Amino acid sequence: MALYPLIRPLLFRLPPERAHALTFAAVGLLGPLPGFLRLEQALYRFDHPALHVRVWGRELSNPVGLAAGLDKDGALIEPLLALGFGLVETGTVTPRPQPGNPQPRLFRLPEDRALVNRMGFNNRGVLHLVQRLRRPRRMAGLVGANLGKQRETPLDAADVDYMSCLHAVYPVADYVVVNLSSPNTPGLRSLQAHAALEPLIRELAGQRRKLAETHGRQVPLLVKVAPDLSEAELDAIVQAALDYGVDGLVATNTTVRREGLLSPLARESGGLSGRPLRPLALAAVARLHRVSEGRLPIVGVGGIFSADDAYGFIRAGATLVQLYTGLVYEGPGLVLRIKRGLVRLLARDGFRSVAEAVGTAP
Repeated sequence: MALYPLIRPLLFRLPPERAHALTFAAVGLLGPLPGFLRLEQALYRFDHPALHVRVWGRELSNPVGLAAGLDKDGALIEPLLALGFGLVETGTVTPRPQPGNPQPRLFRLPEDRALVNRMGFNNRGVLHLVQRLRRPRRMAGLVGANLGKQRETPLDAADVDYMSCLHAVYPVADYVVVNLSSPNTPGLRSLQAHAALEPLIRELAGQRRKLAETHGRQVPLLVKVAPDLSEAELDAIVQAALDYGVDGLVATNTTVRREGLLSPLARESGGLSGRPLRPLALAAVARLHRVSEGRLPIVGVGGIFSADDAYGFIRAGATLVQLYTGLVYEGPGLVLRIKRGLVRLLARDGFRSVAEAVGTAP
């Protein structure tokens, strides 16, 4: 019997950030116990050839990933991989530790199956994450690092922060995501405008080439975009990514829109995630895939609560998908349910693999 439906009402009685901290503390205590990861794998493991995905020269067991924001400091990488994720994204991290915005800064909107957060890149700094990423791993899967800028760093010096983080994580991360789209760091989203984006991406790509020569490996470099951009702005990001050899796009971050929400907390400032975000993120994925003509792998994220949701993103053009808010409402079994459901949906439509289904929506 699934336990999460029994536990969730208790967790939802607590403030969201407190519930998150208690959950992490509990798993952090259990994780090192002998046999815990094997038991977790036994409960949640599901493998099928149709789910295997090849991306960035690596073979993944499945396309379902954990979005950045849940495990900012890489505290639970192994237990999260044991849940059956094909990839786990840590961060967002900044060059130095920072506390983030004042609490409360995370809100549940159960009437809308959503969250609002204004966390503000609270994290223990990139060097702490690097130490976590250096630890040997027994669980298979990619582990990425999502990079941000310090709150007090002026926008015209943001490249220094991104470069610092890129240099730090490069030897230990499987892929790197440049986060230009959080609404909770003042002015950050303006870096997505072409005049700021093009030189930043050019500089990061140039540094990545040098790091690849130094370390003998090319770590994929991705950019995470907002769901609130116009089609012209999305098109410009695609062009910059193609021009400078960016390896993929993450679509999308949270939204600042609030249309049609039912919750009394809908007016809280911050980024909205969950079910209301899905149509915006889905449209962005479709646009990015179409404009890039499938040349850029896209990671679809925003309001995925089921296999049907994940499949919709894949058919819109996503090679991979990521979860966050769906886990809060559905629990850890969601990963297993999505993978099983994807196999059924692929077979129903005559696809032998995820790759065959990418971008096939009419």
